[in-house]
Amino acid sequence: MILGYARVSTDTQNLDRQLDALKKFGIDKLYCEKMSGTKKSRPELDRMMKEIEDGDAIVIESLSRLGRSVKNLAELMEVFNSRNIRLISLKETIDTTSPTGRLL
Repeated sequence: MILGYARVSTDTQNLDRQLDALKKFGIDKLYCEKMSGTKKSRPELDRMMKEIEDGDAIVIESLSRLGRSVKNLAELMEVFNSRNIRLISLKETIDTTSPTGRLL
């Protein structure tokens, strides 16, 4: 399954650009939230992490939408790698199934 995750930091910001990019990619399920990335607990991200299955893929518009920091992104990548979950970031053109994506 291909899951999409979109986030903006405030209620006044618009998710449309991210949603358009994710839908164009062809996701099966979408998780969206309007919440600061500095929050440790983000309900939709937490729900996605509980529902994702080994071998699934997560598509994000940008790495900044997923992680709070480089350390947080590294922690998420450890979880993804241990479960054979593919991460695709559209803005940075990263796909963790490619050699360059695995390096990053």
